[in-house]
Amino acid sequence: MTLGINATDLERRVDFDAMRAYKLDRIQQQLVEKNLGAMICFDPDNIRYATSTALGDWSRDKYVRWAVIPRGGKPVLFEVGSAAEVKKELCPWLERENIQPGGGWLRGANHPVGNAVMLGATTAKIHQVLAANKVEKEPIGIDSVDLYILGALKEKDLNIVNGWDVMWDARVIKSPDELKLIETSASLADGCWEHVANFIRPGVRESDIVAEIYGWMLSHGADRMTGVNCVSGPRSNPHPHDCSDRMIRPGELVFIDIMSHYLGYGTCYYRTFATTRATQKQKDLYKKAYDWLQRSIEVVKPGITTSDIARQWPSAQELGFPNEMAAAGLCIGHGIGLSIHEKPFITRALIDCPSQIEAGMHFALETFCGDGDDGARIESQIIVTETGHKVITQWPCEELMVCAPR
Repeated sequence: MTLGINATDLERRVDFDAMRAYKLDRIQQQLVEKNLGAMICFDPDNIRYATSTALGDWSRDKYVRWAVIPRGGKPVLFEVGSAAEVKKELCPWLERENIQPGGGWLRGANHPVGNAVMLGATTAKIHQVLAANKVEKEPIGIDSVDLYILGALKEKDLNIVNGWDVMWDARVIKSPDELKLIETSASLADGCWEHVANFIRPGVRESDIVAEIYGWMLSHGADRMTGVNCVSGPRSNPHPHDCSDRMIRPGELVFIDIMSHYLGYGTCYYRTFATTRATQKQKDLYKKAYDWLQRSIEVVKPGITTSDIARQWPSAQELGFPNEMAAAGLCIGHGIGLSIHEKPFITRALIDCPSQIEAGMHFALETFCGDGDDGARIESQIIVTETGHKVITQWPCEELMVCAPR
C-alpha cells in the first residue's frame, strides 16, 4: 500500500524503530556468517543503513564521516564536527557516547603534516572502537576507502578485508517498512511523469526537462536526486546514458530516467515519449522494448534465478552489438534500496552465473530498442512477494505516448 509522505497519529505507517532494528540485525548476521570482527563504513548509503543518519551530498566523496559496527556491538557514528552534537539530540536510537566527531579528512587535500594529523586521528578513533569491543585482532571489513586511510589502517596492524558483501547481502532483502518507503518513493515519480508529459514539446531542451524534474521531485518530498537521464532524437540510439542541452524537435522520441530518493530509498524509472506525432516505425520499436520488459516481469517469483529473467531479453547480437559486454546496460535489472544499484544484478552477460530471486527483493528491469535515429527505453520497478511479484511503477507504458500532439 502506498502511504502518505508524512508521519501521522491517525494510522500506522512506517515503523522506523522496527526498520532500524531489522537493518542492524541483518548486518550482525552477515558479520557472524562471514566471520568478521567489525564493519567500517565510509560509503554514505551504508552509513545510513547502519545508523539511520545522513548528511548532504557534499559529504559523499570526502571521507569526513564514517561508522564502525562491531560484531555483537552497537554502531558508532563518527560525524562531521558540530553535526555530531546535533545528532546527539536528534538521533536517540544511537547512544550519545556512540556519536563522536569525525575528521576533516579530504582525500589528502591538506598540508603534508596536516595529512598525517588527520589520518592519525581517523585511524586512532577506529582502532579505539575495535579494541573496546575486543575485535581488533580479527578480520575487519571495509566498504570503500582511499589509499591514504587504507595504508594508515594497515599500519595499525589491522587485518582489513573487503566488506562490501557484508553490506550488499544485508541490504538485499528489504523489510516490510523499507518496502513501504520504496513504493512511496516510486509514487512520487509517478506524479512527476504527469508534469513531464505536459512539459515535453518542441523547443524544450533536454536540460530543461532535467531541471523541471529536479524541481518537481524536491518540492514534492524527494530528499535527494541521484540524477536524471534525458535523451532525444538522434542522441537516443545508441543510448548515451546522460543528458545534454539539445533542443527537442517535432517527431522525435524522448526517453527519461528519474533517479530520485524519498527518505533515502531510490527509484530508477524510465519512460519514453514521442513529440507531436509518432511514426509506425517508432511505435514498432517501442512495442519491442515493451514486450521484452513484460516478458521479464512475468517470470518474476521466488525461486527463479537472475538468469531466468535475463533469458527473456534479446541477445547482444539481436540488438546489433558484437557481445554482451558491448550491449551492457541496455537490457538489465538491478536492485534498488538506499543505492540505485544493489544486488541482485541481472544481465545476459552473467547468464552463466545465476543468483536466486527471493521474496523481499526489490529491483528494476529495463529494456531498450533502437533503430536508426530512434531509441526507446522503458523500465519498471518490481517487489518480489511470497507468491509472485508486484509492479510499483504505475505511470502507463502500454503504448507510446505522444506529447504536444499536432
